[in-house]
Amino acid sequence: MKICLIEPFHTGSHSAWAEEFARYSRHDVEFLTLSGRHWKWRMHGGAVTLARQFLESDCKPDLILVSDMLDLTTFLALTRERTAGIPTALYFHENQLSYPWSPNGANPAQQRAHYAFINYTSALAADAIFFNSNYHCDTFNGQLPEFLKGFPDQNELGSLALLKAKSEVLPLGLDLQRFDQYKPEVSTSKKPPLILWNHRWEYDKNPEEFFQALYQLQDEGLTFEVAVLGESYRKCPPVFSEAQQRLGERIVQFGYAKDFADYARWLWRADILPVHSNHDFFGASVVQAIYCHCAPLLPRRLAYPEHIPAAMQNRFLYDDFDGLLERLRGMLKNPVRETRELRSHVAHYDWGELIKRYDDRFEMV
Repeated sequence: MKICLIEPFHTGSHSAWAEEFARYSRHDVEFLTLSGRHWKWRMHGGAVTLARQFLESDCKPDLILVSDMLDLTTFLALTRERTAGIPTALYFHENQLSYPWSPNGANPAQQRAHYAFINYTSALAADAIFFNSNYHCDTFNGQLPEFLKGFPDQNELGSLALLKAKSEVLPLGLDLQRFDQYKPEVSTSKKPPLILWNHRWEYDKNPEEFFQALYQLQDEGLTFEVAVLGESYRKCPPVFSEAQQRLGERIVQFGYAKDFADYARWLWRADILPVHSNHDFFGASVVQAIYCHCAPLLPRRLAYPEHIPAAMQNRFLYDDFDGLLERLRGMLKNPVRETRELRSHVAHYDWGELIKRYDDRFEMV
């Protein structure tokens, strides 16, 4: 089967997912992409450029697979002479209805409505809709009724049942086995517990409360080191530079890993992953760390409970900031030694486990 995979924001987790799917799939996957910058303009105008590129190409797919960054309705309207009979599948990495808007953004409520409506109409136009987690699927469909009721009339609430009927979960595929070659030999040297941050340096990951917890434990005299990884951007929250000063020599790594091998080695070396994010539709960085035997400490919300076996959730999930402090304090005093069951639980996100499900499901569409 021939698949045309269209991604207007081809960078980061979007490009990794697309390229890894193409590499592992039994289907013939052809790309139409735009560079991953100016995300608002990509959602506005990306469909126009990609429609032109599609019409100029000789691509004749059996399925069009697009991400949530594409205005699918505009793309299909502009290419109807070629796409009228081709099924379409929409994969939601994130959605603009549930995504927390930056507090620095202008007119956040108005802008949210505009981009969320693009997601809504794209979902209406698609033949099948896939979400990367149960939490994501439930949140999007659960918030749509209130969103549509906010418009003055003709709210089309009848479309909600249609969207829900064609929505399903297809977990994010990850190349987890790639980490295996960097697994270190068992070391007998005694080092302080290493606390890991391996997320984007952005407000929605709540770095303020992450570092506040570390300051508190530092003041209590507990021993630990910190590795701060993840991608930073031009407008980086100031708490990172503050943390570099306040934690001082405890920080053994500060900044984006120079390459994948470096990143993987830090994950294998880390002992504890405390997460206090305000938002995560899936949490790829969390899954990667768990796979590398890093003990997670996650909030009992968002997509995180899906990554922990039910029998172990009371041990590795917490309810509030005080719970985070208490659990982290306990892990520093009594490190978690056994993480094999946690690793086994997230190993099913590896492409080796998921690719047949992807291929079969897209073929059915």
